[in-house]
Amino acid sequence: MKAKRNFNLIRALILSLFVVLCFSFMSFAGPEAGGKEILTVCVPVDRCPVFYLDDSKEEIIGIGADLLREAADNAGYELNFVAMKEETLKDALDNEEYDILMPFGSAIKSASGQSSIVSDNLMQTPFTIVTENNRNLSDLNKLKVGMFRSLGGVAETVKGMYPDMEISLYDDMDDCVKALRSGDVDALLHNSYVWSFILQKPSYEDLSPQTSTIFSMDFRAGTRDTDRGRDIIEHLNRGISDLPDTVSQGIVLDYTSRNLYKYNFFDYIHKYGAVILLGVLLFIAIIIISQQRYTAVKLQQEQKMRELLDHDSLTGALSINGFRKKVVEILRDNPDTKYFLSYNNIRDFKYINDRYGKEAGDELLSFWVKKSMEVMGDDEAIGRIEGDHVVVFRHAGGNKQLKQDENDVINQVRDFFISRNKDNKIRICSGIYVLTPEDYRNPDVDHMVDYARVAEKKVKENLKESYGFYNPDQWERGMRSADIIENLPIAIGSGEIQVWYQPQVNFETGSITGAEALCRWKHSKLGWISPGEFIPVLEEAGLVYDLDCFVWEKVCQDLQRWNDQGIHRTVSVNVSRNDIKEQADIPNHFKELITTYRLTPDQLHIEITETAYTENSSYIIDASRRLREYGFEVEMDDFGSGYSSLRMLKEIPVDRIKLDFRFLTANGDPEKGRIIVSYMIRMVNDLGLKLISEGVEDIIQARFLQENGCSDMQGFYFCKPLPVEEFEKFSEESIKEFLIKAVRS
Repeated sequence: MKAKRNFNLIRALILSLFVVLCFSFMSFAGPEAGGKEILTVCVPVDRCPVFYLDDSKEEIIGIGADLLREAADNAGYELNFVAMKEETLKDALDNEEYDILMPFGSAIKSASGQSSIVSDNLMQTPFTIVTENNRNLSDLNKLKVGMFRSLGGVAETVKGMYPDMEISLYDDMDDCVKALRSGDVDALLHNSYVWSFILQKPSYEDLSPQTSTIFSMDFRAGTRDTDRGRDIIEHLNRGISDLPDTVSQGIVLDYTSRNLYKYNFFDYIHKYGAVILLGVLLFIAIIIISQQRYTAVKLQQEQKMRELLDHDSLTGALSINGFRKKVVEILRDNPDTKYFLSYNNIRDFKYINDRYGKEAGDELLSFWVKKSMEVMGDDEAIGRIEGDHVVVFRHAGGNKQLKQDENDVINQVRDFFISRNKDNKIRICSGIYVLTPEDYRNPDVDHMVDYARVAEKKVKENLKESYGFYNPDQWERGMRSADIIENLPIAIGSGEIQVWYQPQVNFETGSITGAEALCRWKHSKLGWISPGEFIPVLEEAGLVYDLDCFVWEKVCQDLQRWNDQGIHRTVSVNVSRNDIKEQADIPNHFKELITTYRLTPDQLHIEITETAYTENSSYIIDASRRLREYGFEVEMDDFGSGYSSLRMLKEIPVDRIKLDFRFLTANGDPEKGRIIVSYMIRMVNDLGLKLISEGVEDIIQARFLQENGCSDMQGFYFCKPLPVEEFEKFSEESIKEFLIKAVRS
């Protein structure tokens, strides 16, 4: 019996140990085992349709929740929304159970004084005054205003704007409305989206939104200002920057166009209680009257919603939703009238807000819309998309009208601050799209806006003011660029992007001294794309670092394979200023690569362009110095093609100069070009630096370079860039035979 008890005890201990190990493994795997880090997001759930609890799905949804989900998905996060249990956002900020909190207008201090950090803006939320029975308000600064207690941070912002305003905080909307009806407050304040839901409640039918907002507030996510907090916000900001305007607008439109309010028993009693008392004998009449009343109230509430959704409460212009509907209506009623659509943007508008305050910026926008409306007719339209982005739908009256509009509107806006004795001239960039017959047959307002926006962007990129017209070729280039950017990750993974090699030879000995790694892209839909096209597109989009990382790794993989075959090769790889900007520790990145693939530093030559040294000299020089300390050979690429001063040569730590021989074949006197190149070669040799010339295209150029002291060359004369399979077959014997024939000829 004793042995049996011991056996049972041992078996129980083993089972217990197994369970502990299983739980340990599960906790070690963590929430990121699925591939995405899960963030806990704290939000108030009493703000439908911005944040609310969907009873059917038992999850928190709404405009704010969906916008953050889209941005977080772009940033590689998965979100778990939880309802705020604290009284205010400041209190919740001290709760370390939450990774992210919403909504923030700007960074605030927590209840304990802890600093916070906020994300980029997800959308603008207009805050609107609501009064009882259309009461007129004379002076906002003298008002007594009621607000939710959870909007304590917003209340502080309002108090800063209107110091004499009395603000009272209440637990919920019923308490707010009681205070309004009893005269304790003059008005209630909340954002327009929440009002569009709340005002559907029958017992609130005596409440009316005012025609203008007090202010519009940024809608941001935030967290505690810690290393982790900054890391999360940095990733979220990337996700927000990748969030298209059409997606954001679609989310807002989806929720604000839904009939989310559900009548409860007390709502029906409020509306129909008096009628029910008439009795059963009037039952049919009661149903008819009730239905008519219900329909009338519903139409009234829908009208209120349309006013909030179709108009910009700050400026009085149409919202993007209202602008779409108005333009389609105008085209339907005026099929023979020529129209254009302009997309307008104030350059550096955020600095105006920073310098003069947000209230001054709002006054500027309202003034702009007001002056525009003064010159427009009923069959024209103006809309405010967001911020300082304004779209105008106007008769196409030719240059005379454009000049008149510039005098009557644009010049007035430009001098807005100057006329108020402030030294700041407003600069406006405008893109104009003239409608085509197809636009009248099948109106697509979003496309018209996109076309005009392309033209505006071109004006802005050229650092110009004034206006530019949309060019269909420009649109096609934009679409092609978007296709390139969108397909980069797929192209890298599928093998569409390949690394080719162009041999580098010694003209005197005929030996192969190395190779340069170059990128080629055979797009599944666009065919072969020139590096001269896709590299600038990726640089502008901030994605060239992803491409270069792929190239560097592929080169190291090829070098390792050749080493295993007993072939020791040297390859030059390009590093751009964007790479060093994106990855500050480039030297360690390359050190880790050669360690991973068991290479020696001499097998990788790091090419950095001449212009990179002049534009970011301190960063690039430091990176070059550290690369050389690790044993890598650093080359200055495209020497002679830029505009740097020669003094850079005595400051920058490089091993080899890569001369751009196309300098000799460019415009100008070729004889002067040869003299300059010969002295450049002599100077580099006297400095004790190695030298190679690229872009060599014929025997005359090759002989000229050799005669002047440059034997290492690269170019189409010797060999074009080759796929890796063809490069591996390329031999020194073929080069020597080629050079012997060339010399004899």
